[in-house]
Amino acid sequence: VQLQASGGGWVQPGGSLKISCVVSGVTLPSFAVGWFRQAPGKEREAVSCINMNSGTSYVSASLKGRFTVSRDNVKNRVDLQTDSLKPEDTAVYYCATDPICHLQYGLGYPDYWGEGTLVTVSS
Repeated sequence: VQLQASGGGWVQPGGSLKISCVVSGVTLPSFAVGWFRQAPGKEREAVSCINMNSGTSYVSASLKGRFTVSRDNVKNRVDLQTDSLKPEDTAVYYCATDPICHLQYGLGYPDYWGEGTLVTVSS
């Protein structure tokens, strides 16, 4: 299983950025893809996830209204649209895959992770 995240970069506060994750090699009939982030000096936190078959999704309560997750089953790609970005959103964003995206809390303990993409929000 391989996950490739892309789309990170620098953006000013209030700006938007879309980061993507392409998944390959998953043999399960259904699976989920999620996003985590880790800011400097902080613990990793769950951001969002989506069940690829049903499209049902989870977004952290603290990020709802600013972050949106979507998927493209043809390309096996999951996008995370981040809007109204704040300096505290600065982090390395990782995608991961797990059998199920739990709508109450996200992914469990994923076995497969991508390398991460850095999002920097500053003026």
